[in-house]
Amino acid sequence: MQQRNFVVLVRLVLLGACWALTGHLRAQPIFPIGNIFKPTSTPAQSIHDIAMLTLAICGVIFLVVAGLLTYTLIRFRHRDASDGHEPAQVSGSNQIEIAWTVIPILIVLVLTMATARVISAVQNRPMPSDVLQVTVVGHQWWWEIRYPALGVVTANELHVPVSSSAQARLTQLTLQSADVAHGFWVPQLAGKTDVIPNRTNTMWMDPRVPGIFLGNCSEYCGTQHANMLLRVTVQSPEDFERWVAQQKATAASDTSATGARNLFVSLSCVNCHTVSGTPAVGTFGPNLSHLMSRDTIAAGATPNSVANLRAWVRDPQTIKPGNYMPSMQLNDREVEQVVDYLATLK
Repeated sequence: MQQRNFVVLVRLVLLGACWALTGHLRAQPIFPIGNIFKPTSTPAQSIHDIAMLTLAICGVIFLVVAGLLTYTLIRFRHRDASDGHEPAQVSGSNQIEIAWTVIPILIVLVLTMATARVISAVQNRPMPSDVLQVTVVGHQWWWEIRYPALGVVTANELHVPVSSSAQARLTQLTLQSADVAHGFWVPQLAGKTDVIPNRTNTMWMDPRVPGIFLGNCSEYCGTQHANMLLRVTVQSPEDFERWVAQQKATAASDTSATGARNLFVSLSCVNCHTVSGTPAVGTFGPNLSHLMSRDTIAAGATPNSVANLRAWVRDPQTIKPGNYMPSMQLNDREVEQVVDYLATLK
């Protein structure tokens, strides 16, 4: 009875946890759930197709093997009328030996050639002259995103225009690392690509559906690897142009926050962060020029709200333990002033 009660209790706890998690996700639409089986870009579609082919072949193999095993278990099961003698021993069959050698070779050959074709088609795709060039730099543990031709630098949230049958809009990513090996992966848009120190890799995407697509670092890179998240916002060309214009504008703050601004630029924050139009020109940490235009902070670890921003400034280790932003040991008044200023950077 006690064991049964314990099992019931465990089930209730698990059910409650699932309900709470589901409620949390529903209450946080800022973290949409992606579906890897719904690719929305040509590279992702190609990978999806070859994965489905592999799954189909493996499924057929499973059914054949399971069917033969089932037949053997039923057909040759032990019977009470058996006299206990071993059945006749038959030596190897050349036909069977040839079959289970040739068929696997053919299967491997088909999968190898199909995979090579997909890899070649994706990697060797010629880029048009109007391709959007973006440089993505992996840091421990956040993504620096640069648009060299547009003069825009942001962090953790990649914005790209949507592609259509009428006008293809490709985005080419140049992937670099500032420290250790990372991996760039947005499952619905493209495959995994390594981000390696002292080496430049490239990839491309042509998203066909507007929306927000989640990605993450796919290569273990240290303590906060799991919280090195990425958001790709696919927008209409008009919305993308408006976003670029906003990001290129000098960071403007409320005149009522002048005192808070002066305190911010007097702190050592300016050694790591950039805020356009101010003496803050650091590049070690994320660019904060339009911080409040982003949906999340700490590389997707938490929603971007004043309350979360306050907790982050007060002690970054409470939200993302092990990250390289130090606690500035600010008093309550200084924390409020810094947060008041950052909240104006839209």
